[in-house]
Order: sequence, then C-alpha cells, then structure tokens
Amino acid sequence: MSIVLEQVSKDFSGAPAVNDVSAQIEDGELFVLLGPSGSGKSTLLRAIAGLTSIDHGRIVLHGRDVTNVGARQREVGFVFQNYALFKHMTVADNIEFALRARRVRRADRRRRRAELLRLVALEGYDNRLPSELSGGQQQRVALARALAHEPRVLLLDEPFGALDAKIREELRRGIREIQRAVGITTMLVTHDQDEAFSMADRIGVMDRGRLQEVGEPRSLYQRPGTRFVATFLGGANLLLGPYGYRDVRLGESYFEVDRWSDALRSGDEAAVVVRPEDVVLAPMRDLLSVPVVGTGKIVDLKFIGSNERLRLEMNATETLASAQRPGAAMFTIEAVRTASDVDSMPLSVGQKVYVGFKHMHALPTPISSLRLVGGGGRTADSIARMPLVQELAERMHIEPLYYDDVDALPQHVRGLPIVAAGADANVAPALDLLERGARQVLLLATPEPRVERMLIYVEASSFGRDCVLAAAASLARHLTIDVGMLVRDTEDDGAGSYRDLLDLRNLSLNQHGLDLRTETFRGSLAQAVRERLVTSDEPTLLVIGLSAPERCSDLVDDLQRLLREQPPAAVLFVSGRDRTQTESQSQAAAFSL
Repeated sequence: MSIVLEQVSKDFSGAPAVNDVSAQIEDGELFVLLGPSGSGKSTLLRAIAGLTSIDHGRIVLHGRDVTNVGARQREVGFVFQNYALFKHMTVADNIEFALRARRVRRADRRRRRAELLRLVALEGYDNRLPSELSGGQQQRVALARALAHEPRVLLLDEPFGALDAKIREELRRGIREIQRAVGITTMLVTHDQDEAFSMADRIGVMDRGRLQEVGEPRSLYQRPGTRFVATFLGGANLLLGPYGYRDVRLGESYFEVDRWSDALRSGDEAAVVVRPEDVVLAPMRDLLSVPVVGTGKIVDLKFIGSNERLRLEMNATETLASAQRPGAAMFTIEAVRTASDVDSMPLSVGQKVYVGFKHMHALPTPISSLRLVGGGGRTADSIARMPLVQELAERMHIEPLYYDDVDALPQHVRGLPIVAAGADANVAPALDLLERGARQVLLLATPEPRVERMLIYVEASSFGRDCVLAAAASLARHLTIDVGMLVRDTEDDGAGSYRDLLDLRNLSLNQHGLDLRTETFRGSLAQAVRERLVTSDEPTLLVIGLSAPERCSDLVDDLQRLLREQPPAAVLFVSGRDRTQTESQSQAAAFSL
C-alpha cells in the first residue's frame, strides 16, 4: 500500500475536522477525496503531507510511519489550488526550487526540468514569469514543480477550482495522462462530482469529518450505502417500501435486493434509491417494458440539451412513500428521458402517466424513518424540539412521524421509534417496543439531550451484532461525534477477548464504513459505563445491543439506576434477530403511514 490511514483524527477548537478516518490507497492509484466544503477533506490531505499535525491515529507512506515526520522528509509532492508559484521566479526557477533545496547538481536540475516541461506540454516556457501564463499553464507548472524531486506520493488540493470549465476539462485529462505515465500514487481533493467520476480509480466520500464511503465510481453511484452519498453523487429519488423475501415491494411490483443481510426480515421498512434515469414513463400501462409501480401526474417538464427532466406527483400508498416525508399523502418523483425517448413518446405537463422503475437500490440502513412517540411526560411535539432529534431529522433529511403514545403506532413497528425516559428513568417503554418487533428504539434520557460521543456495547458472539453496528453507524454518520466500543474481557480467555475486539472493529469498518476505538472491560456493564460517564464531560449516546429483546430485561435494574444516578444523554437499544426465528415470509407485509 502507498498510503495507509489508521483512525486519523484532527480537532480545531474542540470540534472534529477529521474524525477517525481509516483508508488504504494502492500503489499507482488515483484516489479522489470528494465532499462538500467543510467536510474535512483538505485538512486530511494536509495531514498526509505533514502540513498539519494530527491528534490521534497513524499515517503510513510506503510502509514507513510518518506520523511524526516533517513534511520535507515524507517524499510527497503537493499542488495547491492557488498554484502557490513564486511570482518573481521564472518557470525554470519555480520547477527547480525543490531540487536546489536538496542541493541537486545544476546539470541534473536542467535535465529534470526539461523532462517535466515536456511531460506537462510546456516546452520552451522556461524563461517566462507566472504573470505571463494562463491559469491552466500556471497549474501545469505547479504540477511539474511538485513532481521535480520525484516524490512517491502526489497530493492535489482542489487543483482546478480557479479555472474556467473548458480549461478544467483539458487539465483533468492532462493530469490523468501524466499520472498514468509516471505511475505515481495520487490523492486529489475536490467538491466536484463530475471531476471525481472522470478521474478517479476510487472515490472516498467525506462529510462532517468522516469518510462515509469508499468505492469505484460506478459502484458508488449505483449502490450507495447512505442517503448522503446517494444524493451527493447525483439525482436520487428516496423512497420507502416493505421488504419481502430478498426483495422490496414498491407500489405494484417487487424488486430484487442486490445486497441482502441476515439482519433483514420480511415486513421491515426499506429505504431505497431510484435514479431519475431509471424512472420510465408511458401514457399507457402496456407501453412500459419495466415493472409498473403506479401512476403519477407530470407537474414540471424541462428540456435541457440532450435530456428532458420531469417532475411527477404520486399518491403515497402502503407500499410506496417518500423516504424524506414518510407521512405525506403525496410525494414527487424526478425522471430523466433521452432525446430519442422524447421524440418517440412526447409527454406534457398535467398528463397522467404510468410509472415504472428499471432498477432500484436498497440502502443498507435499518433507520428508514423517525417515529416520535409521546409518553413519560413528553408529547411527540416536545420530543421533536429536542436538540438531538432536530439534528437527526435535519441531517438525515427525514420529516419525523408523530404518535401520541405507544398504542398509536402501527402493529408492525418500523424505522426508529424515539421515546423519552421521563423523570422516573423508566426504560420499560423502549423494551416494550422491542418486544413488539421494533429493531431499534432511541430512549432520550435527559431533558435536552446533545451528543458528543457514542459508546457501543454488543455481545461479540451475538447474532445481532450486525444489526447493532448497522444502527450505530447510521446515527454516527449523521452526528459529529467520537465513537467507541466496549468489549467484555473474560479473565479465562484474554486472547479470545482480543479476537472479539478485532472482529468487531473489522466488521464495523468493512461492512458499515465506521471505524471506532475499542476498549475492554471486566465485571458489570453498567459499572463500566458509569465509570466512563463519570470520567468524561462529553454527553454520551449509549448503544446497547443484544440478540433478542427479552434479554434486555436482565439489564433493566442496572440501567434504570444508571439513568437516575449518572444518565447518558440517550440510549439506543438494538435487537438482533435470533437464529431460531422462522424464515421470512415470501410476501411483503404492507406498512402503515
């Protein structure tokens, strides 16, 4: 591996800019860090270059730990967005600057300069000043200078941001060709999706300091793991439908699930992504060559170049609803049609059409909706105003559903029910919801819960650990928090505890994209949690995972004492499916809105 990052973290004024980022970049790979402004991607790049120190973790370049090594000794070339050329120096002097600093002989400097000018197609520009060059030419000089001392890693921070569209496109192709010719491992930072797709071997998507997902461009676009990645990489219709047996029902049709997990079961609520280009429309049902999901009305139509973009309104049903507004009676669908589709089948605003999907992708998240349940002296409205709930709703782009009490919930409890503990610190409402079939329940333990840290406990051998890690990762991706996991250390088998610790961390990172810090404990779980709450002033979200709801009752007394004496901000209870549970039914149960 050329670049290995292990739980790299960096805080500024107590706020995490980079949060437990782990990644491996292959030799000769062009890896693109993609994310919105403020996501931490440039901070991470500067940390790799040695221009910014890190607070936690390890950085390894070509097998050498450089975490505490200065920038000059890291064998890294860096290209800045604003070129950072020396304005008073000629092109030749700019390129040779790093070589002079390394006391390279004059003849060797000239030979290397000539090679690089030929490589970046600027032969004959040796004696020009930066002011005599275009923006694209200046960036090529900056690239040549970064490559002059033959670094083993090349880092580029938004290198095309200051250029116009045509020059950006030309420079993208040029840099990609140069990178392939030289064979140097390269990491490029950008907020431009087209740039990332056109250049990357793999893309790492960052948001709120976390590396949300890593994958090849096509795979990330077609099979994203989170709502954020799905919507950030392009147009996306986010919808809800019930799981069947290895499929999801959307409206009138069933669609095969491309990634099935044993943690899923028939009737669970699925959040799915349908790209606008996968939506097919026709004025008559028989004209659709793909599965029909229902009918809609065209409310907007725009012709843009070679495509027609449409927006439709559809009625929500028990098997098809909006994942962003699950309680809405109507929702919108976006569709894209090619010019040939438009010519062969013209459509107009106000027209009723049949709607079908070529393809859908089920997001691997158990938290498909937020359901606020009154009780414990709190109404659903008051729960909605709590800071943690507001933060989750805003960042997950979900409009919560409101219920006066537990009895108002549908018989099959789906999504994430959120309840308040009340003054008596009663956890019974949460456990009752688990008994009724809820996969997870968030119990708000303090009046105004805010969260800065997540602490997870799951039995290492539990069949439900995948459910716990999936739920924890779904929340952690949307909160700017540190994440830790407690693993029980058995005195009889210390090696076994260590294996459990590694297994859980690897499962979390590889299956759910969440790296976490692990630590062992002995004795009572409640005592271990209490000790960590007492020694930290960070409001904590405690995640408790067990293989079946009834096993949670063993912790009721300890947890209720804990909530009264040293309460965390909130507790997320997660129930996994027991191995003895019967196989899922072949038909998907409808869900109530």
